[in-house]
Order: sequence, then structure tokens, then C-alpha cells
Amino acid sequence: MAKSKLWAKFPHDAKGFDYSADKLEKNWAKLHAGDCEPFPDETRVSAVLKAIPKLAKVSEAASIASALQQAWRDYHRGDFHAAFTAGEALGPLGVSVAVKAGGIHAVYLLDDEAEQLQRFEALNAMAEAACKVLPDEINAHYRRAFALGRYSQGISIAKALSQGYAGKVRESLDRTLKLAPKHAEAHTALGLYHCEVVSKVGGMLAGLTYGAKASTGEDLLKAAIKLTPDSPIAHIEFGNGLMLLHGSKREDDAAAAYEKAAKLKPKDAMEKLDVEYAKAQLED
Repeated sequence: MAKSKLWAKFPHDAKGFDYSADKLEKNWAKLHAGDCEPFPDETRVSAVLKAIPKLAKVSEAASIASALQQAWRDYHRGDFHAAFTAGEALGPLGVSVAVKAGGIHAVYLLDDEAEQLQRFEALNAMAEAACKVLPDEINAHYRRAFALGRYSQGISIAKALSQGYAGKVRESLDRTLKLAPKHAEAHTALGLYHCEVVSKVGGMLAGLTYGAKASTGEDLLKAAIKLTPDSPIAHIEFGNGLMLLHGSKREDDAAAAYEKAAKLKPKDAMEKLDVEYAKAQLED
């Protein structure tokens, strides 16, 4: 997964996404409004190490915190390969940034479908291992849901349902929201879960077999927008959800959602990719 040919560079100007020095901490709340990622300072890392000593020595907290902060700077700037590599090297403590970097890169910048599947499979394994070591870490569970959810989309929702992957995604999202009820990205992901299952198997079977409902899906997607109105992906996925559930009947509403996303000012590389995707949807 670390082969350079699989890591296409961020194709846009990243000058506006410089979070060097103390800029990262000052902007952290805005940058991570969607995923509720705690700022990885020495205090935070020390607390984790004291609770789970086998991860590393507490005396290493400062250097680990510094490495994590740099990995997130790389991520927000669009250097996804560097962010992934740094996160992977830190083991369970770096899984959140590693999976997010590897995953966002795969969604937007990795064109080969087979390589995408391999990427998400590997990222899911990383996140799953982190969940066992850090059972109360919000984004260990969310990153697992994200990676496995994207893998499921790649093999088809029908196949994912038959192999039980969708249930694992639901389990991880439920756990995420139990730990962090205001986790906007988990609201979005769970909303899409409902929409995709209903779209694939129909409302009655979706409700009886998988506990999925169209109305719940829409409500969750709307909740994400309410939590993070400035997040392009919240609007994009709301539009995607409407298309899954209603098709051409709600095409205008979906287009309006994409338009809202396209007009937002991106705060980092991921949001820039989201905005460009929204613009592309409007051009189709």
C-alpha cells in the first residue's frame, strides 16, 4: 500500500491549507467539527498511554504528540501519503489519521478499482485492530466504519449485505454515536447506510431485516448538516441520499444540496476535493 505510484499527489493549490506551528491547534475545532477528533497534544497522549501502558512509555508522549500533529498537518495540506505513513508508524495511536488520509486519497485520487478495494481492506484491518486496543476511542470505530463502508460500496451493497459487512458498519457507527452523539460524519455515514439498504432491498425488507428506514436516513443526513453546516460532504451526501431513495423525483433537491456544497469555502485538502466533486455533479 505504500508504493508511491498508488499515491497520486493532491491536484490543487494547497497554500490556503497551511496549518504549521500553532495554526493547527487554533483551527482544530473547525477542522475537526465533523469527526470530533481530540487534539493530540502531550496531555491527551499521556492520558491514553497511562490507561493503556502497552502502547508506549508515558515518557514518549511528547514525541508521539508532535508526530501526530505533523501527520495531521500533512493530511490537511493534502500530503496524504506522508500523513498515512506517519500514522501507520505510530500504530493504534496513529490509526485515525492514517485511515482518514489513506481513505480520502483512495476515494478521490486512486482510480484503479481493484487497488481501491485493497486499500480499504487494509485500512479496515488497521482500524479493526485499533478498536480492540482502544475500545473507547471514538474514531477507531468510525474509521473502521468508513473503511469497511467504502469497501462494501466497492463490492456492491447487495454483496456486502449477504456477507454481513453492512451489519459490521452499522455496529461501528452505533458505537461511534454512543461515544460521541454529535459526531456529524457518523450521522452522515449512518444516514447513507439506511438510504443504501432501502434503495437496494426495498423499504419493507430493509426495515424488517436490517432495521433500515428511509425516513431515518434522511433525518440522520439532515442532522449532520445541522451539526456542520459549513461541511461540503454533509451536503453532498444528503444529495446522494436523496438520489438513492427517490431518484429523479428529488433530483432538484439533490442538485440544490450539491450547489450548497460547491459554494462553501474549503478549510483543507479534503474539503477542496469535496467541493470539486460537488461542482462536477452539477456539470453532469
